[in-house]
Amino acid sequence: MAKLPLLITERNGHRAKFHGSWYRGPHTNFIPAKAEVEPSDTSVDHFIMHGWSPEKPFIDKSLPITAIGSCFAEYITLFLHNKGYKVFGKHLDIDSHVIRFGEGMVNTFAILQQFEWALEGKSFPENLWFSQDKEIASLSPEVQAETRAIFEQTDLFILTLGLSEIWFDKRTGDALWRAVPVDLFDETIHGFRVSSHQENYDNLAKIVSLIRAARPEAKIIFTVSPVPLMATFRPVSCLTASSVSKSILRSAVDQLLRDRSSDKGLFYFPSYEIVKEFLVDPFEPDNRHPRREIVQFILRTFERHFCVPA
Repeated sequence: MAKLPLLITERNGHRAKFHGSWYRGPHTNFIPAKAEVEPSDTSVDHFIMHGWSPEKPFIDKSLPITAIGSCFAEYITLFLHNKGYKVFGKHLDIDSHVIRFGEGMVNTFAILQQFEWALEGKSFPENLWFSQDKEIASLSPEVQAETRAIFEQTDLFILTLGLSEIWFDKRTGDALWRAVPVDLFDETIHGFRVSSHQENYDNLAKIVSLIRAARPEAKIIFTVSPVPLMATFRPVSCLTASSVSKSILRSAVDQLLRDRSSDKGLFYFPSYEIVKEFLVDPFEPDNRHPRREIVQFILRTFERHFCVPA
């Protein structure tokens, strides 16, 4: 039997062997060996950030920023604020939900609702939006107007997607921000389901369209939270349900960026992949939240690629 040709690659002093009999195309990037994966700037830039970095950093300290979504929204808001960037955050006396509860809008439906509510004036039913502390978020015109004002001043939106499992209002189909407080749960009103790739793709596409209509030159950075589900309401294991939940979001973002490759204001920051595919043992003992040094590593990577050096 003829011996298959081998392709030998050398990276940072490491040699890797691959079968050389396959056409690899013009943009082949091989998986790193274990010895090459380490929590260093060089390693994460080569094996994770490659292909996702902007042509040059564009976030300077005059750029108005709004971060919404899962926990990374809170991390990046605090990180940028502490470094003097112009980010709308909890340190400001603003009653808008995207400021007070912005890190609790963990699904694409909830994020889209804020843009529809603020920019299109769309109405939503009472008792749909709950904070982490089970506070019912107001639908007042004052908060709505304040949210619109924030969006109309923002030049960079950072949108972090958390999960695709949703609770919803059976009467309207509208998604809730999170699960339902037990004392408010009504089986005739509240339902649970797993949202689809297409639904999440459509939500993201509409968010982009609404931002483009209000702020044509604004930049948008998408990221997927690496924090897994704490629990699933499906009759399957939490770990497998979490994998599905993240995969739906990740594939929706990827398709959106491929379909809109001509829009040079859209970006993806792979915080999910840094934690799940790159680092070893990144979580706290709860097996959900990244350790503090991991969070700092992620944020420094974000800063290095997206923020203009001082």
